[in-house]
Amino acid sequence: MVYNNVLLRVKDIKNISLVGELLKEQAKRSSEEPGCIRFEVYHSSSDVQQFILVEQWANEADLERHKNAKAFTEFYLPKVIPLVDRSPHLSELLWPE
Repeated sequence: MVYNNVLLRVKDIKNISLVGELLKEQAKRSSEEPGCIRFEVYHSSSDVQQFILVEQWANEADLERHKNAKAFTEFYLPKVIPLVDRSPHLSELLWPE
């Protein structure tokens, strides 16, 4: 399994709702990709500019395929990335084992 958690901070507060809607659409599209086991979008209650993506992929090849898919290259990159500061974190699952 490959776990990827992405922290996204909206640059301009006027775009918070837009980014939330875009991320929901991104999650829907990405969830349909081969090897996607989990793709969740969280909006922080303590920092309204912060969103968190929690992704789980069957293997590294599936995550790499995702990075080349239309949902990523034609939707996420041009529509979401200009509005946020992004910090991806490939992660190791500690619990549950």
